[in-house]
Amino acid sequence: MEPQKASDAVLKKSLDISSENPTVKGYDWNNGIDYEQLLSVYRYSGFQATNFGLSVEQINKMLDEREKPFEEDIHEEDEFIKRRSNCTMFLGYTSNMVSCGNRDAIRFVVQHKMVDCIVTTAGGVEEDLIKCLAPTFIGDFQLKGSTLREDGINRIGNLLVPNNNYCKFENWVMPILDKLLEEQNISWTPSTIIERLGLEINDEQSICYWAAKNKIPIFCPALTDGSLGDMMYFHSFRNPGLIIDILKDLRRLNTMAVKAANSGMIIIGGGVIKHHICNANLMRNGADYAVYLNTASEYDGSDSGARPDEAVSWGKIRADASPVKVNIYTLTIVQIILFFIVHLDLW
Repeated sequence: MEPQKASDAVLKKSLDISSENPTVKGYDWNNGIDYEQLLSVYRYSGFQATNFGLSVEQINKMLDEREKPFEEDIHEEDEFIKRRSNCTMFLGYTSNMVSCGNRDAIRFVVQHKMVDCIVTTAGGVEEDLIKCLAPTFIGDFQLKGSTLREDGINRIGNLLVPNNNYCKFENWVMPILDKLLEEQNISWTPSTIIERLGLEINDEQSICYWAAKNKIPIFCPALTDGSLGDMMYFHSFRNPGLIIDILKDLRRLNTMAVKAANSGMIIIGGGVIKHHICNANLMRNGADYAVYLNTASEYDGSDSGARPDEAVSWGKIRADASPVKVNIYTLTIVQIILFFIVHLDLW
């Protein structure tokens, strides 16, 4: 009887699940390169590719909603936070996305007005500007820190940034900080300073440049947490008095969410950028659409790793939404941009 028992265990009959569950399939490369078909196949490839496919569907819904007629907000005087479409799109990303080559993908999105609002870290601002002054190089994760320090080289993962880049940044930004101080009659905020820096850099490679030109606000609640903060620290001794109002920016960001007809969030990474966007959408009882791209775990209780359903419990994402978390993001952003291009027929 033992063989029969083993056979019954191994060859247990299955329920028919074919009507409820799609079949796993990949892309047939014999059909050539059809980007739209390639992106659609992710949904049925399994593992995180399926989550990526679901995120494509979410962004598709955002873009479709965006194209519907909408009521213009004639009462809002701030050009940067006026309602632009039927779906206000919030993009958040951490500084490593700008340090690496994904900066060019983000710049493309901003250049073509695909989003309405950006929230990033100090590095997400300064790395964009510094790259207009001097390049970042590919190195290795295993390079010895003490040797790099002696050589005046800073390491970001496997990227190398010569300290001379920051010296060039200091020479460029200090006169601008002087101008900001001279114009202190203006209530400077992180977003208005970033707008000014984007105009001053005047370089089409820059995210900040295109954001300023296209009147897309870049919010950075932790603007001093980086080289730009170092420059402001030095400037406070050399030419003290510059005041930056973070509360005014909070009002700008939250107002964008409150006045949105519909809202969508694409958040690459975690930390302050993730929570700042989610919390703004709490002010409108939650975002209608949401895509998270990060590698953080939820099990330590940090917001960085929190799944979308946790945000639903806070009212940051609507209960009837279908949010998606993709558990990998270094290359996924390029794939997301590819989808934007295909969907909006930009080729």
